[in-house]
Amino acid sequence: MAQELDAVLFDMDGTLVNTELLWLIGETETAKLLGADWTPADSAECVGGPMEKVISHIKARSGSALPADEINQMLIDTMERHMRVGDVAFTPGTEELLDALVAAKIPLALVSASPRQLVDVVLERLGGDHFATTIAGDEVPKSKPAPDPYWLAAERLGAKPENCIVVEDSPTGVRSGLASGGVVVAIPHVVAIEPAPRLIIVDTLEDITPDHLHEWVREANSL
Repeated sequence: MAQELDAVLFDMDGTLVNTELLWLIGETETAKLLGADWTPADSAECVGGPMEKVISHIKARSGSALPADEINQMLIDTMERHMRVGDVAFTPGTEELLDALVAAKIPLALVSASPRQLVDVVLERLGGDHFATTIAGDEVPKSKPAPDPYWLAAERLGAKPENCIVVEDSPTGVRSGLASGGVVVAIPHVVAIEPAPRLIIVDTLEDITPDHLHEWVREANSL
């Protein structure tokens, strides 16, 4: 018997919400405070995190003697300020898909590489009622691209990882989702994503329905 969809696990930045421009602004501002220039290419290098990678890149570009944890908090505080006043909205088709999945009684999780401080800002602004659980990057021993965040989400939802759809937008997140054993739906928009088994690449979530996700899990697990 073909396996059915157990749960859908959504990445946040760039996937669920349109915050990638805010990350470029926040990273640029933080790097400037440390005496470094920051370009869109630097931001693209850091898309999908984890935060350790972003901080390491800023520290290397700036040559700052500040400890990594101080730079980390500087960036998080800068990002929170921008997220509270900036344009934070669902990406095209996302809210409609969330509503359809809730109506179909499919459990949902938000799984972000961003720290809890920033995840909570997004949930405050857009609402978190769709999600049965949320996981931030600073709440797991290993963040993306390790599979741990998605394994934890599946465990909390009582789902088998191989029967989960992971929705992502970055190569880092895609690696995490595939390593977890899930079926990954990727919507690349900043960095290209290469084809792989158990990976479906789409331009937008606007035309995606729960039936598509059920079928993609069945097809992936029948191979």
